[in-house]
Amino acid sequence: MHSLTVTWVGYISLISFCLAYILVIFEEQIHMRKSKPVILIGCFMWGLIGIYEAMHGGGHAHDYVKELIAEIGELFFFLLVAMTYINTLSERNVFKVLRAWLLKKGLGFKKLFWATGFITFLLSPLADNLTSALLMSTVALAVSNGNGKFIVPAFVNIIVAANAGGAWSPFGDITTLMVWTSGKVQTMEFSYLVLPSIINWVIPATIMYFFVPDEMPEAGDENVQMKAGSKVIIGLGIFTIATAVSFHQFLHLPPFMGMMFGLGLLMMKGYYLKRWGEAKHLKKMGVVDRRKTLRFNIFAKVEQVEFDTLLFFFGVLTAVGALQYIGYLALVSENMYGTLGPTYSNVIVGVLSAIVDNIPIMYAVLKMDPTMGLDQWLLITLTAGTGGSLLSVGSAAGVAVMGVEKENYNFMSHLKWAPAVGLGYIASVLCWYLVTGSLR
Repeated sequence: MHSLTVTWVGYISLISFCLAYILVIFEEQIHMRKSKPVILIGCFMWGLIGIYEAMHGGGHAHDYVKELIAEIGELFFFLLVAMTYINTLSERNVFKVLRAWLLKKGLGFKKLFWATGFITFLLSPLADNLTSALLMSTVALAVSNGNGKFIVPAFVNIIVAANAGGAWSPFGDITTLMVWTSGKVQTMEFSYLVLPSIINWVIPATIMYFFVPDEMPEAGDENVQMKAGSKVIIGLGIFTIATAVSFHQFLHLPPFMGMMFGLGLLMMKGYYLKRWGEAKHLKKMGVVDRRKTLRFNIFAKVEQVEFDTLLFFFGVLTAVGALQYIGYLALVSENMYGTLGPTYSNVIVGVLSAIVDNIPIMYAVLKMDPTMGLDQWLLITLTAGTGGSLLSVGSAAGVAVMGVEKENYNFMSHLKWAPAVGLGYIASVLCWYLVTGSLR
């Protein structure tokens, strides 16, 4: 396939992509959801490629798009299930109970800041960075009483912790999953990244800690109870994650199949709740006539999924896939790895992954397959995983958290903390250099 970089298709596509990205960045100012411009431009770019190839006797665009949609579909369904579980747990009062428990502990905002970050860092390698960030940002929002001075640093901290925690586990991030499945880094070799990941999170967290208001959230003395079936649904959520990991690890099937299996189980549990499960719970609450209460409906939970986030993923991956097909990503990469060498290139790739989603960037690096040792593959895993924390749109975790609370947390409020996150990023690269010395 010859490169289309110096054709009219290449130029128009590149300009269109930049315009779409500008609209994403100014989402708050122009009140246009971020998914709208990227979907339009992503499909428009492929339309141009199709026209060009039709004029020049055909090409491989059709086959490439089929591969691309397989990757997008995997991510789409994975996220759909994760978000549906979170909406269901939220409706069953699980987060309210967790919030009440945290408030009863008498934790101030400063301690809550560390607690939510620490839980996210531990959860991320198991549950993946996106699910962990979604879960903990929902909890942080619940305990915040709408205090923007707490919400913003807490959300940034959760995103950094989720991305750093996800970088040292094969299932912690889509990019680590890609490196692992391509056989570049084996399961146990990810442990080299534990220390760099901790440093990546702790340094920005320590800086932000001093700016968290030293106040107590209003202690809610409300007596919140979890609704019927909530404990089973928590169990199903953990089982679903375990199934997704097992499908990948032992059955060599895409992880989203395990997630969809878990969604099937949740749907069956929902059917049971709708028919019989809530009757006992309502009786305990003193409700005699069930007809006056809303029945549990799993499809209402699916409807509440942040589709703006899911469709944004579709648009970004479609658009970046087009840039790759045209030949721009290979061009950038050849120039970088060819002239700068792997270490500098991998550090730059991490910074780039904050601007362009880390999944297609990692996809591009794996496709180009530069000659690198294990130490360099570990570095790209670290930088692509954690570099996305620099901007709110730079990682799956950040994009998802933007959907949780739009009033205080947005692109610009995250950007203010980018220098602190950048310090952690530089320190983690230095730590990687020390830790992997024996591999060089």
